[in-house]
Amino acid sequence: MSTPSVPSQVPHHVIPSYLNHDNLGPWGVYLEQIDRVTPHLGSLARWVETLKRPKRVLIVDVPIERDDGSIAHFEGYRVQHNTSRGPGKGGVRFHQDVTLSEVMALSGWMTVKNAAVNVPYGGAKGGIRVDPKTLSRGELQRMTRRYTSEIGIIIGPNKDIPAPDVGTDSQIMAWMMDTYSMNQGSTASGVVTGKPISLGGSLGRNEATGRGVFVVGCEAASKLGLEIKGARVIVQGFGNVGGIAARLFADAGALIVGVQDHKSTVVRSSGLDVAALQAHITATGSVAGFAGADEISDRSQFWGLDCDILVPAALEQQITAENAHRIRAKLILEGANGPTTPEADDILHDKGVLIVPDVIANAGGVTVSYFEWVQDFSSFFWSEDEINLRLTRLMREALAAVWQLSVEKKVSLRTAAFIVACTRVLEAREMRGLYP
Repeated sequence: MSTPSVPSQVPHHVIPSYLNHDNLGPWGVYLEQIDRVTPHLGSLARWVETLKRPKRVLIVDVPIERDDGSIAHFEGYRVQHNTSRGPGKGGVRFHQDVTLSEVMALSGWMTVKNAAVNVPYGGAKGGIRVDPKTLSRGELQRMTRRYTSEIGIIIGPNKDIPAPDVGTDSQIMAWMMDTYSMNQGSTASGVVTGKPISLGGSLGRNEATGRGVFVVGCEAASKLGLEIKGARVIVQGFGNVGGIAARLFADAGALIVGVQDHKSTVVRSSGLDVAALQAHITATGSVAGFAGADEISDRSQFWGLDCDILVPAALEQQITAENAHRIRAKLILEGANGPTTPEADDILHDKGVLIVPDVIANAGGVTVSYFEWVQDFSSFFWSEDEINLRLTRLMREALAAVWQLSVEKKVSLRTAAFIVACTRVLEAREMRGLYP
């Protein structure tokens, strides 16, 4: 996988000194996206460096006692990218490949995402470099609680609200909420979202990101004249986002013809049995060995599968200049954050492939997180039908606004989404001014 170096137009003085200036990783992708939107910002462009500099970066040591009595240390992060429009909002990732560059980029994309769908949040993100599967339940709880205590100085219901991400779930959020609450001396249910229902979580939250991908996918397909019924869909990543999106597409009559996860790729031209595949994953942890499909040994062949819709729902920087030429989809729905590099973006645009960018396509999760946060403050909870209706309306409205701007300015949906979002963020920055 190629890693972007410093974009030529980015002066070194705008790159934080704690990063490798010659190898910026995901943060370099984010910076290039900001550079591409800058010419469309008019007078607000004078504030654009606000978007290139995280407001706050916290790196913490997370020591725990292992079950065998030894002491292990893990590196954790919490980055608050921008809070001009409201408290920071973004997930916490437990993964062995977590880096500061990745967390910074994810926090920047959260700023853009929250503004693009017009929820009153800024952007933030957190993570620990650890493979959670190597920890016992007790070790995982001790690590989560220690990490929460370390970042507790900057999070809070009105400051920065974490949520689940790769490698974390509602149980992790419960431990985070409890730790923060114990340290504060009172229950603070609004400090995290994605909690269990019994602790103030929201109905519909678990499926929200995948449902959002499906909703905007149907809207975009309609604009392309592509019928969902009978459409051939391939999905990379079959967890909370890709798996749920696949199920909803299958329920609507689409054929899920290929799925790739961290271990294997499975295909079936007549359509996979999504329910059976999900049961197999629950039992084994992977799509590998699924009896109802053929397995492909060469992972790179996934990108060349015959399909109408591609849903990358794994990690960032998966669609690159090396594999973009092979993609045969008419429509790409970015369920993951930052799955497409700028170079691949250009290649796919030239091929006439429509990309619904991550900052719109996967915004269902943060939208329902916002609903959860509001419900926690009011102590009044909505039905799942009501939540899904509100989610569908907001996602459709966000895509419609971005689509209209894309047509007016003759730019890609990604550029249009960044124009909408960055304008909102920088208008807020300008109106607030600088203090002191």
